[in-house]
Amino acid sequence: MPKNPRIPPQPRPVEIVAFPDLQLLDVAGPLQVFASANDFERQAGRPPPYAIKVVARASPVNTSAGLAFLAARLPPPGKPVDTLIIAGGSSVQDACQDKALLRWLSARAGKARRVASVCTGAFLLGAAGLLDGRRAVTHWSDCERLARIFPKVRVDMNAIFVRDGALWTSAGVTAGIDMSLALVEEDIGHAAAAAVARELVVFLKRPGGQAQFSTVLTYQERDDTFDALHGWMAGNLAQDLSVPALAKRAGMSERSLLRHYRTNLGVTPARAVEKMRVEAACQLLATTRDPVKRIARRCGFGSEETMRRSFFRQMAIAPQDYRARFSSAGRP
Repeated sequence: MPKNPRIPPQPRPVEIVAFPDLQLLDVAGPLQVFASANDFERQAGRPPPYAIKVVARASPVNTSAGLAFLAARLPPPGKPVDTLIIAGGSSVQDACQDKALLRWLSARAGKARRVASVCTGAFLLGAAGLLDGRRAVTHWSDCERLARIFPKVRVDMNAIFVRDGALWTSAGVTAGIDMSLALVEEDIGHAAAAAVARELVVFLKRPGGQAQFSTVLTYQERDDTFDALHGWMAGNLAQDLSVPALAKRAGMSERSLLRHYRTNLGVTPARAVEKMRVEAACQLLATTRDPVKRIARRCGFGSEETMRRSFFRQMAIAPQDYRARFSSAGRP
């Protein structure tokens, strides 16, 4: 009996959507992860699993870094695609006003097995109506704005990336690499994803969440006068962080601390402490099974009720509801 020739599997089409003045790494990071996965499979004697293409309404595409690159034209929206990835960048709000792009994106997403965004690319997904009722993340400095503009979205401010069914979103810039590694792991296995991570010298699964970068980094961007104090505060949230204690730590009078802190950072020390404690509590609620009362003590709130009031001020949600939505550790 003649043997039927074995037909190799067809590569999965991956499209990365670009727009003018986007963040270069939002495209290059995922692109390199999938390209390296192809290299890994070729070296193992297997066909490449991905057919990768960067697409845009017009080419060349300028980036905010000053480098331009060529991109393929947007394909017909009805053509099937495996993975659709939306890049981000500071110009994403201009892209959100492009009605033709939004119509194409909405239709194209319906033909994709899965849809993903990198950094502020989540705003394009939101503008196309693809995030309503879904859990999502973006760069830590834009999470509050994403939640404000798209109130139907459940924004997880701490995650490096979020998967909600076939919808994936990632945090700032390099988190697109983390997400893409997870996509590769889902498709062709742990060994391939680990090999790509080793080649790129990155974590396969990065420890921690992005909340660790937010408040302290925001204050560092505004002013460096209190950098040392902020570092100590972040590591000692369960200690006495009252104005007298902070003034003593900073070597200043209470009046001087209040005046300089408000002038330089635009907030009071008490509000900064509360924000740090809420962010730390968010991470513990999402990643541990510790009782809420214990988390309140660990983060310096003193009582569960005090933490609940702070959560409503900062997050407009109760701690228990936050855990129910965002916990990755299972229910306590």
